Amino acid sequence: MLLGCIADDLTGATDLALMLTRNGMRTIQVMGVPDADVSLEGADAVVVALKSRTNPAEEAVRWSLQSADALRAAGARQIFFKYCSTFDSTDKGNIGPVAEALLEHLKGEIALVCPAFPANKRTVYLGHLFVGDVLLHESPMKDHPLTPMRDSNLVRVLQRQTRLKVGLVPYSVVDQGAEAIGKAFAEAAGNGTRFVVVDALQDRHLVEMGRAAADHPLITGGSGVAMGLPDNFERKGLLKKSPPATHIKAPQGRAVILAGSCSEATRGQIRAAQAAGLPAFKLDPFALAKGQVGAADVLSWASQQTPDTPILVYSSDEPENVRAAQAELGREEAGAMIERELATIARGLVEAGFSRLIVAGGETSGAVVGALGIKALEIGPEIDPGVPWTRSKEGQGLVLALKSGNFGSPDFFLKAWKLLE
Repeated sequence: MLLGCIADDLTGATDLALMLTRNGMRTIQVMGVPDADVSLEGADAVVVALKSRTNPAEEAVRWSLQSADALRAAGARQIFFKYCSTFDSTDKGNIGPVAEALLEHLKGEIALVCPAFPANKRTVYLGHLFVGDVLLHESPMKDHPLTPMRDSNLVRVLQRQTRLKVGLVPYSVVDQGAEAIGKAFAEAAGNGTRFVVVDALQDRHLVEMGRAAADHPLITGGSGVAMGLPDNFERKGLLKKSPPATHIKAPQGRAVILAGSCSEATRGQIRAAQAAGLPAFKLDPFALAKGQVGAADVLSWASQQTPDTPILVYSSDEPENVRAAQAELGREEAGAMIERELATIARGLVEAGFSRLIVAGGETSGAVVGALGIKALEIGPEIDPGVPWTRSKEGQGLVLALKSGNFGSPDFFLKAWKLLE
């Protein structure tokens, strides 16, 4: 293994694994801190999927350090800490505390910080994160139920989360290429700066900053930063690239979409699926809390639907309805209740013969994968930027598309199935 990666949620890990696979690295994704039960053989890169985005910072740090040690013990020459392209965190973390702990643990002098992903309209300019044409704090992320992002200046956001000095490598330097970026890294380190937010408006900016950080023990960023990292290992004669998959073999069985994300993108995908006539069952949090509906009702409904058409089970809702549910049921309990129910539904559907699953939302994906007992995934073809099909390495080899809530085109739930064999 050459590159060891630690992602703060499951769909983010899948996004990163896809990026590395697409650029020539044989990649395996594992769930949780790697242990002896999971084989890492034959992989150029291993991506560890943690559920450490919104848990207590101390726990996130502990898991991340344990993962780094396991990856280095397996041969990793560089560690990549991956977080969301919208830099999801609160003023207490967890991005800052985890990045700081990893940098100190790996004895790194400096680490770059860049969540940019231009293909998904995430860019950084003068340290400010843009979502499409608007600043982060003006985007729908300002209303995220767990990590509302109210400040677009990543230097400020990160500095509130870490004791280490945070600086900026601006566009005027980045646009000059890897050599100029490398000099900026050296100057910043000489001034005592330990983290540098790096501007990026185009893919080539991500490739150049990755090249400039080729010898850094730690790199942090969104999956976009990883697109140039395989080239670093190839230039050193350590990597022979492999072509990415175009299709993936899937077991015979029924198909289901499980959507727990309340992001604008996922809500649009649900509307498109319903308009196309996909059978849909909406989970209402108030009805769930009162015991008026549950997994048994969904499983009974699913059994009555046409077997050759994907079905949709969702809890996604408009922001005002989510806030109302959180106000009555409790912010954390409302989300946890939905996750538990969708996980139970997923397990019941698989037992009933469903073998092809799309799951929308990082927290939902983590709950579903945990309920199904999946420990490792093979990475398949890309459906949309940041979202591949994957196949579990256990049992019957279920195929899953684990989608970040914000990712995917409006017709994602309709077109993904075409890449399955």
